[in-house]
Amino acid sequence: MTTGDALAAAVVSTPTDPTGRRRAAFWLSPAGQPRWARPVLLAVALMSAVLYAWRAGTYLEVYYAAAVRSMSMSWHNFFFAAFDPAGTVTLDKLPGAFWIQTLFVRAFGVNTLAIVLPQVLEGMLSVLVLYRIVRRLCGAIAGLVAAFVLALSPATVALNRGNISDTFMVLLLLLAADAAVTSVTTGRRRSMLVAGFWVGLAFQAKMVEAWLVLPALGLTYLIATTGTWRKRLLRIAAMGIVAGVVSLSWMTVVTLTPASTRPYIDGSQNNSLFQQVFVYNGFGRLDQASPNQLLTQSIGIEIPASPTPAWNRLLTGSFGRDIGWLLPAAFIALVAGLAETRRKPRGKPARASFVLWGTWLLTFAFIFSFSSSINSYYTAALSPPIAGLIASGSVLAWGRRHSIWVRIAVVATVLISVAYAVWLLPVTGTGLPGWLAPGVLALGAAAVGLVISSWNFAPPRLLVTSVAAMLVTILLVPAVASVSIASNRLGPFDTPFQPVAITYEVRAFFGVTSTTAKLLPSLEQARQGAPYLMATETSALASPFIFDSGQEVLPIGGFTGTIPEPSLATIRSMIPAGKFHLVLQSPSTTDPRLVWIARHCISIPQPTDADVPSQTHYAIYYCLPSS
Repeated sequence: MTTGDALAAAVVSTPTDPTGRRRAAFWLSPAGQPRWARPVLLAVALMSAVLYAWRAGTYLEVYYAAAVRSMSMSWHNFFFAAFDPAGTVTLDKLPGAFWIQTLFVRAFGVNTLAIVLPQVLEGMLSVLVLYRIVRRLCGAIAGLVAAFVLALSPATVALNRGNISDTFMVLLLLLAADAAVTSVTTGRRRSMLVAGFWVGLAFQAKMVEAWLVLPALGLTYLIATTGTWRKRLLRIAAMGIVAGVVSLSWMTVVTLTPASTRPYIDGSQNNSLFQQVFVYNGFGRLDQASPNQLLTQSIGIEIPASPTPAWNRLLTGSFGRDIGWLLPAAFIALVAGLAETRRKPRGKPARASFVLWGTWLLTFAFIFSFSSSINSYYTAALSPPIAGLIASGSVLAWGRRHSIWVRIAVVATVLISVAYAVWLLPVTGTGLPGWLAPGVLALGAAAVGLVISSWNFAPPRLLVTSVAAMLVTILLVPAVASVSIASNRLGPFDTPFQPVAITYEVRAFFGVTSTTAKLLPSLEQARQGAPYLMATETSALASPFIFDSGQEVLPIGGFTGTIPEPSLATIRSMIPAGKFHLVLQSPSTTDPRLVWIARHCISIPQPTDADVPSQTHYAIYYCLPSS
């Protein structure tokens, strides 16, 4: 019996089914688990769905949404991840997560709900899978704590309210961890191969970032299982080979496809998926300009800069308010857990738990801290290990509750978490309640007093109450942050309690607006029967028009405006052929293709309609076939 199961027995007795019959109702717990565990878990999953879906969809990443609409228009576009309806260029990412969104769009039509719903469902499944992993290692109570912490993680709540691929990646990485834990606890060799398979699928969603979980899976199996070193290393190597083969499978098929029969690979200078994945979206992110920064240079828009790389990048500022609330508690749990289990016999599940979640957390945190640029929603990949460590540490503390050192560590954890949360809270911000800082200080003092008094007198119910009070205290601020995200319609590009001005800025840039829809009639009139609605510098400028109309808008230069597709020769042949007339581009571009357009096409004034955002300044040209 795990410590978590012992704690469950202390809370309430669990009657067994005297008939031994298998329970069929999905809301009833399986034999061997507390009968209230499954209903509580389902309630937590339902709560997560409400947080993810309530007033969601305000912030669609329109570049991805446009690609999903284009991919839904033909199976050719679907397979090759075409960004535009005509299939001239691909997305600048692998399409795994967007395939799921595309299938929903084909089933339910082009609308915000169809695009966001996959992330809501994937987020719910992540909560359930995390419970399964932690329950196997530390018991049902620990599994429920982990599920609750993950469901209330602000970074996770914000991520799952949009159309970002990280949600799918997190789910697949949790499935990989579940398979690895199955191998650790049951000795099934094939489960390690299944873990590699899930990592390979996660690669299709977020590329190289998915491989960051491999050290955690490998080290957990190496340390926590029995058998000779040779056998363990061979199984870890087999997992890595499966992960590599599945990861590279789609890339290899596309690479072997003749370039003339597929879209150009965005993010590469030589039409190469391997350059897109391993340079543009991979190792280039460590010390080179990000795609968003390149886009800024191309068309002159302003995108808020990411906090600079530093050891404390995830502990301060906006990233701290995304994911940092529970990091101190998670690190304390990790250190205490490793110290407590270091002498345990090999194969003990508790050791596997701390090795798995600790390695996952440290690996991702290190990369995120020192990469040149990351987005807020990246930090959601840290939520599962943080939840796993807090849950594992809680049941470990319960098992050693009579130790003076454990008592001191618990009190220190509560005090540090409360002080850090109050320090991290801004003075004002979107959805920040004025009572939160004094409220968490008062609750923290009460929880510490309850913990100390419970250890002095030690009645069982008071012990349980003190543990619950401690968890409520450290979870209060992130829980309020998550509710604030949902109630204020925030999404993946937002930070809890961010300044109101930033909220308006993000909403103007990423929000679903009617601007392009209102411009479409004028564009149709200027189209004059051309096959394409128009051409734009970068896919980013083409995105809202493709999403709103489903018509071809030729993206010149891909997402960043720097790729060589289409070439100048192609553009010079398309204009006389009457493929398009209107061109939208930066007024200060130095791209030879766009300079040629500026010299040979007619410049027309930018619309001054109130529906056109005043901060956008583009040059508009009308190209006649005689150009």
